[in-house]
Amino acid sequence: MTLLLDTHLLLWAAGDPGRLSAESQDLLGDPAMELMFSTASIWEVVIKNALGRSDFRVEPRPLRDGLLQSGYSELAVRSEHALAVGRLPPLHKDPFDRILIAQAQVENVTLLTTDDKVACYPGPIQAV
Repeated sequence: MTLLLDTHLLLWAAGDPGRLSAESQDLLGDPAMELMFSTASIWEVVIKNALGRSDFRVEPRPLRDGLLQSGYSELAVRSEHALAVGRLPPLHKDPFDRILIAQAQVENVTLLTTDDKVACYPGPIQAV
């Protein structure tokens, strides 16, 4: 199974694993799982770090490098993903979450999230 992590789970997995639920830890530690992060998550970290958001105080380049070194695959944002955002119901307004949802749907990978609003979308989404 392939898991695409939402941005907060990605940050916790990379820098604060104590914040991960037991279920998240089990999934991320399962060698049968292929772990992915989206280019959109790195973009979100860059933007929100620059805005001074306390929950995004991480250097984006070392974050990306560390994820790649840890075996994560990077999922680039493609125009097909952007077009899929237009088909999503307006349940959630965060553009970063919406592109992650669209990527999961288009690529048929499971989006792992802690966000209850994101978990309300149809498709391969798992709340943890």
